[in-house]
Amino acid sequence: TPEEINSEVGTIGIPEFGTKFVRQMLVETRPKTMSELIKISGLSHGTDVWLNNAQDLIKNNIATLSEVICTRDDIMLYLLHSGLPPITAFKIMEDVRKGKGLKAEYEEIMRENNVPEWYIGSCKKIKYMFPKAHAAAYVMMAFRIAWFKVHYPLEFYATYLTVKADEFDADIMTQSHERIREKILEMEDAGNNLSQKDKNVLTILEVINEMYARGIKFLDTDLYKSDARIFLIENGSIRPPLNGLPGLGIAAAQSIVEERNKRKFTSVEDLRLRTKVGKNVIDILKQHKCLDGLPDSDQISLFNII
Repeated sequence: TPEEINSEVGTIGIPEFGTKFVRQMLVETRPKTMSELIKISGLSHGTDVWLNNAQDLIKNNIATLSEVICTRDDIMLYLLHSGLPPITAFKIMEDVRKGKGLKAEYEEIMRENNVPEWYIGSCKKIKYMFPKAHAAAYVMMAFRIAWFKVHYPLEFYATYLTVKADEFDADIMTQSHERIREKILEMEDAGNNLSQKDKNVLTILEVINEMYARGIKFLDTDLYKSDARIFLIENGSIRPPLNGLPGLGIAAAQSIVEERNKRKFTSVEDLRLRTKVGKNVIDILKQHKCLDGLPDSDQISLFNII
């Protein structure tokens, strides 16, 4: 539900459509076609194209999403359709997309061809515009990924988290669903005081919160079952990689995987000597119960023998 994921749309984690800024655009415009999704991409990548411009036109029922200016191409095609000479339509598009506004003679030609005042005003506000071909390419990619999110959620979340593995923090992100929700609220309350790293963490937490809401859970990080860096699908759940443990780098994780594939570790000492990892990595593995059941050393106690 929207309440569970704190969003009215399900595009969390979808490239180009996952940020709060674009999600709000989707809520306000409610696109229903691929063409309208491409327009959203154009609006989100332009400067002064959506805010204080198209957003107000749509909100005040002056124009619809299909009518407002979203990409460079929209201007030239609209002006050609309105009857302006091709070269004039092209030059107006070039000036507007570069943030140069409208020359007086262009405004006059536009009015002579019954171009609405709201359209002329919109052109004068724009500072930069996205080409439609770029917007189309982005949306095609996003649409494909969204299809997997709907139909193959386990694969989607495992792949998303693998891509973000360097920013994954098992201490924070594998906690209970309730704790994840609390952490999101705490970080949102901080607002602009969040560092870029914290903003990246917040984005991942939103995805994980949604994952939990869809009934998918994390398994524990395991010395033998976890990959070095890839999130694995296992029995309807997702198992984090070794380098998802904070402080355990990819080199150490790969060394552990290489050695465990040769033979099992007989003790913590055996693991340390074979993998060449430091005390800090051993402490991290112990802290996350990855070494439970593994003796500290291979030495046999004489007391036990007697």
